[in-house]
Amino acid sequence: MKIIGLLGGMSWESTAEYYRILNETVKDKLGGLHSAEILLYSVDFEPIEQLQRQGDWERAAAILAEGAQRLEQAGADLILLCTNTMHKVAEEIAAAISIPFLHIADVTARAVQQQGLSTVGLLGTRFTMEHSFYRERLEQQGLQVVLPDQPSRNEVHRIIYEELCLGSVNLDSRKQFTAVMQSLVDQGAQGIILGCTEIMLLVKPEDSPVPLFDTTAIHAQAAVELAMQI
Repeated sequence: MKIIGLLGGMSWESTAEYYRILNETVKDKLGGLHSAEILLYSVDFEPIEQLQRQGDWERAAAILAEGAQRLEQAGADLILLCTNTMHKVAEEIAAAISIPFLHIADVTARAVQQQGLSTVGLLGTRFTMEHSFYRERLEQQGLQVVLPDQPSRNEVHRIIYEELCLGSVNLDSRKQFTAVMQSLVDQGAQGIILGCTEIMLLVKPEDSPVPLFDTTAIHAQAAVELAMQI
């Protein structure tokens, strides 16, 4: 297998899940004592989050591009950016390296299409839901995307940053997410993309009336497939 480079820390809670899923996937595929070959570059999330709030995506892109370059220099054969939101600067990161960059929205779109679905709800940070970089990437692959209303988007965003990124899993927040997911189904969603790598810490398949697409698991599993091909 090739070496998988993880550009993580946004937050470290979900990056830890990437590590677990990558190793479990390799063990399932190869058996025995096999595990994934991984290099991890984990950033300090606080400065990145401040740049998000300030709208300084150029500076955030520079920080992450440098991290990706360090992974490549250390021997990584492909790069995973372990966050949905910061795929806003995916093009800048990919342009800074010469190894494959596996885009989380692309592999998620394929997973949705493999189940024969065409309309999905999208949950994530306010940036992921409201900015065009993620939604348009899904739409370019033939999917229709529906979003929660503004108050629900605000609450989902708050729960992600004030609870999940800090490792707090709150039962009341799960109930709020369940209600938001039902509203997406009422709008025609046949499935729901958990477009933030922390959401799977809170929401499980049994909480939704339609299939959930855990972007963390989809991304990590696709990385193992790629690492076994290149």
